[in-house]
Amino acid sequence: MKLSLAGFCAAAMLTAAAVSSADEEAPLTVSVKRLSMEAALAVAQATIDACRKQGIQIGVTVVDRDGTVQAVLRDTIAPPITLSISRQKAFTAVNFGAPTSALGARANTAIGRLDGLVMSAGGVPIQAGGRMLGGVGVSGAPSGETDEACAEAGVEAVIDDLEMSM
Repeated sequence: MKLSLAGFCAAAMLTAAAVSSADEEAPLTVSVKRLSMEAALAVAQATIDACRKQGIQIGVTVVDRDGTVQAVLRDTIAPPITLSISRQKAFTAVNFGAPTSALGARANTAIGRLDGLVMSAGGVPIQAGGRMLGGVGVSGAPSGETDEACAEAGVEAVIDDLEMSM
């Protein structure tokens, strides 16, 4: 019995030492890169431009890394509902760190039914330098694939500048 207690105490001391050394190495603050307002607007405008070239009117939302809206544009005759859907697609893309087109299998699960998530094509994360910076969502094109292509064009318009700023 004493041997088991001694073993337990040794294990507890090793665990405490490991936690202590991990705490000593952990930073007290973290640096977070964020999209500037100008970058968010550039993504939104380039997204609108990409769909306009195809004769499509859309709504686009750009969110920051936390899913908070930074920029919203709705083309002249895009239906008002495109704003809500584009926001939810952008929010979903940034929270899952993946294009919403890749999340279809989760759509009919408990998480896929959470309010505020849309797991159909049209949302893409904005990543540069290995960091999540935000997401862009599009709604209004005849298909989610076209929504997503326009979103990708919006990100492509600024990706080189974002990569250089990292």
